[in-house]
Parts: sequence; C-alpha cells; structure tokens
Amino acid sequence: MGSNNAFNYSLAAAIVALTIIPEAAFAYVGPGAGISALGALWGLILGVVTALGIVLFWPIRMMLRKRKAAAEARQEMAATSAAIGDAPAKETTVAKDDSGQSPS
Repeated sequence: MGSNNAFNYSLAAAIVALTIIPEAAFAYVGPGAGISALGALWGLILGVVTALGIVLFWPIRMMLRKRKAAAEARQEMAATSAAIGDAPAKETTVAKDDSGQSPS
C-alpha cells in the first residue's frame, strides 16, 4: 500500500515537472490570430467579472429597494393621515419642580 502512494506521488511530481519546464515552441502566431485570442480572453475575463459583480451586488440592490419601498410607505401614510386630520398629536411638556410634581 505504501509503495502505491509513493508511485502516485512520483507520477504527480513528474507530470508537474514536465508541464512547468518550458520547451521551445516553434510556432508562429500571426497578428490576426493574436488579436483574436486577446479579444476572446478579454471577453472571457469581462464576462466573469460582470457575473461576479451581479451576484455580489444583488443582495445590496434588494436591500436598497426594500428601504425605498418602506420610506415611500411611511411618506404615503403620513400624507394620508395628515389629509384626514388624524395626524399624531404633538407631545407637550409640562414643567415640573424639583419634587417631580407639576406646579399648580
């Protein structure tokens, strides 16, 4: 069992080493193919960034919509209650002396 794990690690190390070691690639990439590849790469990167931005901004957008709806509902309720004369009474303060009783 131990030799099997050692073989797997050796094989994985060999694969990694062979993929990391640079080899000369005798190939020509013309300007048209290079620009096309760069355009595709930029499209892919922008697509991923846009998708992540939408996913991350979605909860913030919902929170802002709920806040706006609540503010509009409060404003509408205040306008309705003021229109029918059912506005909340203003608090009046009564002066009290040191003993906590209202002066008569």
